[in-house]
Amino acid sequence: MGEQPIFSTRAHVFQIDPTTKKNWVPTSKHAVTVSYFYDSTRNVYRIISLDGSKAIINSTITPNMTFTKTSQKFGQWADSRANTVYGLGFSSENNLLKFAEKFAEFKEAARLAKEKSQEKMELTSTPSQVAAVKKNVLPVLPKVPPKVPVRKKESATGDLQSPLTPESINGTDDERGTTPETPQYLPEPRAEPSQNQLPFSHSSSSINKHWEAELAALKGNNAKLTAALLESTANVKQWKQQLAAYQEEAERLHKRVTELECVSGQMTVIKSQKTELNQTIEELESALKSKEEELERLKEEVESANEFQTQKESLTQTLQETEERNLTLEAQLVELEQRLEGSQLEREAFRKSLRTLLELLDGKIFELTELRDSLARLIEGSSS
Repeated sequence: MGEQPIFSTRAHVFQIDPTTKKNWVPTSKHAVTVSYFYDSTRNVYRIISLDGSKAIINSTITPNMTFTKTSQKFGQWADSRANTVYGLGFSSENNLLKFAEKFAEFKEAARLAKEKSQEKMELTSTPSQVAAVKKNVLPVLPKVPPKVPVRKKESATGDLQSPLTPESINGTDDERGTTPETPQYLPEPRAEPSQNQLPFSHSSSSINKHWEAELAALKGNNAKLTAALLESTANVKQWKQQLAAYQEEAERLHKRVTELECVSGQMTVIKSQKTELNQTIEELESALKSKEEELERLKEEVESANEFQTQKESLTQTLQETEERNLTLEAQLVELEQRLEGSQLEREAFRKSLRTLLELLDGKIFELTELRDSLARLIEGSSS
């Protein structure tokens, strides 16, 4: 894979409503994984989030993007390429701050990467453009006649190897004015007999005609090269447009390939997350089962507490009745004690009276015994 995740977090994903541009539309039913990816082949950073197999976020970070914190747990950024605004709702402010720090860090890295790529393109494009201009613009040097002075040949060669300017192609005003007049560049003739002066003037006029023809040919070539340069400029513009279209198509295809790579590359992550989720679900189910058991136990305890409450109320009522009976019994006991004391007093008085009666009875019995004895003595005395 060309892209690898370098930072991940979980958040609820939203997009701005394309019709109203005011309301947020949730694109995920629950919190999903939002990751930063780095493409080493293209040297770009992207934010990608998948809901199942669907890519709900596929945003390339550019230097002009800005991540805005709108609340304590919510942030957003605008993506001009996708023509939308993404929003993320985090579970805590700490996760939001970490995501914002990474956004600023990768935004700066994207800016530096863009500057380096532009410098590299300028360095590679400048020599190629110069070579193309030299190939399409520089004319072929004509063969100079043997009678042309060496000084004039060096001047022509120097003009052709100089940068491409109108003066170098058409010649300056001084050159255009002095080129036909070749005698000022020719060496001074020696003193010769008069019969040789006529051939020399004839050769000078032929040289002037030759250079006039060369100048006309150069002007014609200049016009042709100017037209070719204009045509190549138009072709370059057309090629740039085609290149931009090809780049957009390549970007779209690369995004699609990257999405597929992300889907295939994140299968392991998704499987591990699924395993973790299954374990979490099992743990939650076991925890839920234990909670249900605890709830049942608490219900039983509440029912037993209610029973205890009714028993307590009945026992309280019984206790109150017992206390009331106890008070009544205490009153009765006090009364019985009083009656017992009265009966004891009466009993003592009865005992005293009984003792007095016994004493009187003993006295009467003693008197009767004495009376009996006396009667018996009287009877015995009368019988004798």
